[in-house]
Amino acid sequence: MKATSANLLSVIKGPKQFIIPIYQRTYSWQLSQCNQLFNDILRISKEDDVHGHFLGSVVYFQESIHTVSDVPKLLVIDGQQRLTTVSLLILALAKFIKENPVDIDTNATKLLNYYMVNAEEENELRYKLLLTRRDKETFINLVKGIELGENKSQRIFENYEFFRSKINEHNVLEVYNGVLRLFIVDVALEKDKDNPQLIFESMNSTGLDLSQADLIRNYVLMGQEINLQTELYEKYWYPMEQSYGNDYASRFDWFIRDYLSLKMGTIPKIGKVYEEFKTYVQSSKSPATITEVVADIAKYSKFYVNIVLRKEPEKLLNQLFSNISRLKVDVSYPFIMAVYNDYSSGIISRDDFAEILKLVENYVFRRAICGIPTNSLNKTFAILYREIKVENYLESIKAAFQLMEGYKRFPTNNEFEKEFVNKDVYSFRSRNYLLNKLENYNRKEFVNTDEYTIEHIMPQNEKLSISWQNMLGDDWKEIQANYLHTIGNLTLTGYNSELSDRPFGDKKKMVGGFDDSPLRLNNFMKNVDIWNEENINKRARELATKAKEVWSAPNLEDTVLEKYMTKEVKEIAAYTIDQYEYLNEDMMVLYEALKKRVLNIDSSVKEEYKKLYIAFKSQTNFVDVVPQKSRLRLSLNMEFSEIIDPEGWCKDVANLGRWGNGDVEVSFNNLNQLDYIMFLIQQAFDLQFVEG
Repeated sequence: MKATSANLLSVIKGPKQFIIPIYQRTYSWQLSQCNQLFNDILRISKEDDVHGHFLGSVVYFQESIHTVSDVPKLLVIDGQQRLTTVSLLILALAKFIKENPVDIDTNATKLLNYYMVNAEEENELRYKLLLTRRDKETFINLVKGIELGENKSQRIFENYEFFRSKINEHNVLEVYNGVLRLFIVDVALEKDKDNPQLIFESMNSTGLDLSQADLIRNYVLMGQEINLQTELYEKYWYPMEQSYGNDYASRFDWFIRDYLSLKMGTIPKIGKVYEEFKTYVQSSKSPATITEVVADIAKYSKFYVNIVLRKEPEKLLNQLFSNISRLKVDVSYPFIMAVYNDYSSGIISRDDFAEILKLVENYVFRRAICGIPTNSLNKTFAILYREIKVENYLESIKAAFQLMEGYKRFPTNNEFEKEFVNKDVYSFRSRNYLLNKLENYNRKEFVNTDEYTIEHIMPQNEKLSISWQNMLGDDWKEIQANYLHTIGNLTLTGYNSELSDRPFGDKKKMVGGFDDSPLRLNNFMKNVDIWNEENINKRARELATKAKEVWSAPNLEDTVLEKYMTKEVKEIAAYTIDQYEYLNEDMMVLYEALKKRVLNIDSSVKEEYKKLYIAFKSQTNFVDVVPQKSRLRLSLNMEFSEIIDPEGWCKDVANLGRWGNGDVEVSFNNLNQLDYIMFLIQQAFDLQFVEG
């Protein structure tokens, strides 16, 4: 590698051609950057003590030393934005000098022949700077001085016109003198000795100039021969970029993250996607050749675009993708892409794929209604595909969902119904999605619920009218507080302002009222004459029954589930409470009281009978119980330094080999001690919750 400080015009001058590789991003300097450069050029031309202006580096290597032409072709790795901008300025300067009489030590022909063209060459080799795609044609036409077509590169044209507008008879000499004082670091690489990619990375290590997507594209294509670069870019990469439209910059990095999650089984941080991608390509998990790598990326990118940007041509699948998107469950995309690949390959049918997407949607929605933390979802979906048995594809996924426990669980009908009836739906992030699904379930004539607004049947106004107070009864304040934002009291209407705080009878019978409404969500109100606690609850239960159908859960028989149980799960199922020798009489009473309190901590808590102890777990064990002759000995799954124990009941049993999990041991033998014991157990549960 040869790196020297050099005058920019001296570097450009002479027979040579700077080629921007096809994979490089298009010219992108904004007018603000052009204006800054122009002002810098005027400044250095006026200040005698400033000998030049440093633009940065231009890094390139010669494509081949074996050429039939005397014009070396130099592939630009870094510096195309600066080269292009200065070239546009020189073109604008030449144009002005040609059209206006000026006293200056150059002319338009010299500027063009020295810095724009290789005067003795023909065809593309004639031009000193060869850009990519639309930029290329527009720039060449500017050099030729011919009219630009409608399909011109807007950025090239706008920046050229900007420089033309800035040059005048008062500053033309200063502009020329300033351009003569532009300096760069001229970095010429030796192709067979220097690694262009490593040098490129070091020059972009901050990540400020290039996105992760840019770095990945250049990593894949930069090291290839020019013909292979062109083939890979035109056949795979460019069509892939185009498929994202205006979302490429914001979406492609996330696609690569999901792609790597799928391929590697781990979830990279979004800012480390490029580093993880290099690790993947160099690993045994990657396809053997770079062509296969790029083809595979392009294939999964198409799946991702169809899923995320809703470009799926199959109407049913597209609607399901839309539903999942509305729930904002991006962490499911690696799993969905893997299943999409099987659908695309003909391994599963469209209907099976649709059923799997519904399971994902229902799983995520039920958990949201039940308020289950989402922090485990990324891991859940990252490994879910491993549970699939190809010979029983759909059944194995249903079983995997149904067998999940703790924070991973697929909420049962009972849990879902209870939370659905009582939830503050009005403040729920996905409330519009919820009401839309309820309204349109099994409905062929789709209702666009986005055109309606949410209506509180019992008004929100804290100062309810006497009419409403009388209808709700003496406890109207409590009823309003408890039920105002629940599903039983919410509906949709196009007449929200007209309904307002009117009495229920008016809301029913007025024009646009409930009796006049075409929405199914308003059918219940058509059949009642009063609105009180009883009817709010009754409507909520009816809607909950419907919701269990809309967002159904898998319900495989135990005999089917058993096929998919792990050895550990089967062993757990084999133990019963009767096996514990000392769990009888007084100890059984004590244990049942403890069990009731522990299970009430959270609906995720499960009791499991182990060979030597009883475990209570959510994501994992947080307290284990060893029944003894005259006491219950508990192991709390936490470090001894983490326990808050003002009474000093706990013991540090780290490395003592006791049954159960954790370093904290505590025992009790009396119901009067239970409150303090629960204070200690709650700490173990909370710690698991935070760290989960």
